[in-house]
Amino acid sequence: MADKLDGGITRDGTAYHGRQLNILGQRYFPKASCAATFAFETNSEAGQFVPVHVHPTQDEFILVQEGQLELKLDGVWHTARAGDLVRMPRGVPHGYFNKSDKPARALFWVSPAGKLEALFEVLHEMSDIPAIIAASAEHEVDFLPPEAND
Repeated sequence: MADKLDGGITRDGTAYHGRQLNILGQRYFPKASCAATFAFETNSEAGQFVPVHVHPTQDEFILVQEGQLELKLDGVWHTARAGDLVRMPRGVPHGYFNKSDKPARALFWVSPAGKLEALFEVLHEMSDIPAIIAASAEHEVDFLPPEAND
């Protein structure tokens, strides 16, 4: 990871390094990366989600671009629609869920970048849930028990 952000444009539907990632069945496109921040686009089909988890060392943001996402933030359910910005301070449990019948697309970013991009590289195409949870913990992302998603 670079210390300094490279200038330029990451085109729609592409990743800055040219590689789409499959994270929990969703398409992720890393958009920009440096020590201060990591930005990525997610494409979530109906029914897809990322369970409730915590980033103890990063603030996270979501700008919903298309569709809507249901978010559980610190134990409370919220709906974010296209154009809405979600703010998730470090240490606050959160998860996002596409409970609609349409795809959703969003731009996420974390600050500082921490180990999140490295985690995504590890998680690419991974489907074994215990292994995903263990790898995430090694990269400063802690998943809560399944009942936190209710």
